[in-house]
Amino acid sequence: MFYILSKTLFYLLMPLTWILICFAGSILSKSVQRKKRLFRWGMGLLLFFTNPFFINEALLWWEIPATPWGKVQNYDVGILLTGISNTQKEPADRLYLNKGGDRLTHTLMLYKMGKIKKILISGGHFFEKDIHEGKEIKKILLMAGVAENDIILEDKSLNTRENALFSAKILQTQFRSQKYLLITSAFHLRRAKGCFEKAGIAVDVFSVDFYSQNRSWLPASWLVPNEKSLYYWYVLLHEMLGYVVYKIVGYA
Repeated sequence: MFYILSKTLFYLLMPLTWILICFAGSILSKSVQRKKRLFRWGMGLLLFFTNPFFINEALLWWEIPATPWGKVQNYDVGILLTGISNTQKEPADRLYLNKGGDRLTHTLMLYKMGKIKKILISGGHFFEKDIHEGKEIKKILLMAGVAENDIILEDKSLNTRENALFSAKILQTQFRSQKYLLITSAFHLRRAKGCFEKAGIAVDVFSVDFYSQNRSWLPASWLVPNEKSLYYWYVLLHEMLGYVVYKIVGYA
């Protein structure tokens, strides 16, 4: 019930929903004054949420900043969260990386630099016919020269909470009282870190896969709207709502 409620709330909070409601109300309203007011609101919201400067500022505020290589300490285990590929694509004999591919490449770099000794891949798959992302990531790491005994695969979790719970069992059994580095997308790190800490695992974090860019005051950042900004608001608000829901139900 709570899951359904959270999904319903999310769609009600989507900027596109507000914009469409305003334009639909403008079309359907019988009052000329109300038509004009709703149209102005719709146009105002559309211009705001397609403005790249505003969404970039929101992302800069939400995303956890990157750590320079020189400031990364040494860790016993790097925890790589999956969810970075299209698992429903044929032929199912390879991994089709999405934008979150930084999680994989940066984890590999951390290992090669000696910053992490072991790599714990955390993430299962919903359907048997889907590509098994964790196993495919392991194959790539092996091909890149990572020693097989340095790779641990947790392949049962289906969400961030389960990532934390199932990884915690492995860490507390095989790597108790060691140093852990959590590697995931910058916009997702707040929720992920909260879940691991709730599961009793103290982690440091390493941000990858950024949606934000460096702040720019060029006119193009203010004056040129784009549809990508609307999608980024979708990503950000979805994650923020997920974080709030996890807090409410005690997952993070």
